[in-house]
Amino acid sequence: MIDIVRIPEDRTAALIGRNGSTKKKIEKMMKVQLEIRENDVELIGEDLDVIYARDIIKAIGRGFSPKEALKLLDDEYQLLVLNAKDYTRRNLEPVIARIIGTRGKAKKIIEEYTRTRISIYGKTVSIIGTVHDIYIAAEAIEMLLNGSPHKNVYLYLENVKAKNKI
Repeated sequence: MIDIVRIPEDRTAALIGRNGSTKKKIEKMMKVQLEIRENDVELIGEDLDVIYARDIIKAIGRGFSPKEALKLLDDEYQLLVLNAKDYTRRNLEPVIARIIGTRGKAKKIIEEYTRTRISIYGKTVSIIGTVHDIYIAAEAIEMLLNGSPHKNVYLYLENVKAKNKI
């Protein structure tokens, strides 16, 4: 199978790694061949290997470190990419800033409550975690994208956490 994944040009260095170390690691672990041309990454390999490698490459392209992206090798972890433009017609900068919060507080709280990792890159918000945890984090992020006050989002997260302890 051959597939092509586009990643931002400024993320190709992270995909390649120092002296090609990250690229080699992905190729060896996933049993795929990666051909990188500007911001197109061609994946060559068996179907399932290419599918797993595609998500890892997408995650690196969306701003995750290779170490975080490689968590996707675990079947329990998945990647979800939300495009902020799909949720609002307003200027995206303040909307994205609400997800980050003052000194990263909102993002950090969502990550802690949901046991996920979040990367904000350009117009996208990406989440790595278990399916259940991603769903909760996405709901909190969507609330912020739709204009909910931070305190309502934090209350939602506390309620979900309390329900899950029962």
